[in-house]
Amino acid sequence: MGSYEYAEGRQDVHEITWIRYFRGRVGYILVFIAALLLSGASIILGEMYFPTMMDMTMALYAGLLAVCCILFWLAFDYLRQRPYYIQLNEAIGQASALNASLRVRSGVTADQLAVQELLKAQHQAYMDELGRYRRQLEIHQHFIHQWVHQMKTPIAVIDLITQQGEQADSQQEAAGWKSDLRSIQEETDRLTRGLDMMLYTARLEKFEVDVHIRSISLHETVRQVVNMHKRLCIRYKIYPQIEGEGVVQSDEKWMAFVINQLIGNAIKYSKQKSGSKKLRIRIASIPDQADGVSLQIIDEGIGIAGHDLPRIYEPFFTGDNGRLVEESTGMGLYLAKQVCAKLGHKLTVSSEQGVGTTATIVFLPSSLQQLSDKVTAL
Repeated sequence: MGSYEYAEGRQDVHEITWIRYFRGRVGYILVFIAALLLSGASIILGEMYFPTMMDMTMALYAGLLAVCCILFWLAFDYLRQRPYYIQLNEAIGQASALNASLRVRSGVTADQLAVQELLKAQHQAYMDELGRYRRQLEIHQHFIHQWVHQMKTPIAVIDLITQQGEQADSQQEAAGWKSDLRSIQEETDRLTRGLDMMLYTARLEKFEVDVHIRSISLHETVRQVVNMHKRLCIRYKIYPQIEGEGVVQSDEKWMAFVINQLIGNAIKYSKQKSGSKKLRIRIASIPDQADGVSLQIIDEGIGIAGHDLPRIYEPFFTGDNGRLVEESTGMGLYLAKQVCAKLGHKLTVSSEQGVGTTATIVFLPSSLQQLSDKVTAL
């Protein structure tokens, strides 16, 4: 059970009311009533049996009984609460320990039990948050190492091609330099994509301060992204087709990044198949949703194995396709999913191995309200 559900489930128990307040002090009330009854009984009995002796001594005796009752109760209450305060002092003395708050577990009164529950809930929330940050740090460090490794390959290729060009001493070798230039351009594109992914990964943690929601022309954004990949589309005989138009509320820069990742994946896994392939990008309104728009990117690539589909959004997961495509990092869909979730859009991917893959983004204006409130608050 998560910390939120835990606290929510205990809310009715720890709600501060006057009934709970007095219920926690029933012992004091009962002792006080008992003291009054004993005092009254001693005075009445004195009047009945010793009428001539009712003087200051009897009054002092009645008061002494009341004081004894109070002292007895205080002593008993101290003994039963003593373990709680001992544990509280130990927890304060070891406040730097992560589990210090869990040492307080011998509460007796309703207030003490409420404090115990609060400390447990806060400790659970703290550990959940700490675990989330540790996971983010692991992902970040893993990505840095993987990114450095990925970037070494294009740099080495560029260096090798450059050395070969410098050593060319015949017209035939010089003519081959044009082909090498295309290879250099491809490797440069890989470097650029890697740098962009690195940059957006770093910005993702501060997403709320780097977002600007406005109306964007979805088909224009798609067209710009497709033009960025036209060289690869021509080389690998991939023919993009943009169908439909739409205007959505989103952040243009972040959406261009997401669409770039999806189209880049479509090209990456389509070039493995021989012959001409189509890359269809469909923009359409959603019939049952007011102002809702869907964007579909449909490729005719190698597809994704069925057993890999449930894990495609996990960071660094490449699956079977990662063994076929060298430049697969396993971060593209993870980042796209994270960005869409933060923007309030829904990203889904369906695929059939050997046939192709369809990535769908659903834009719903109502889902942007929470993000807009966060941005406004900042």
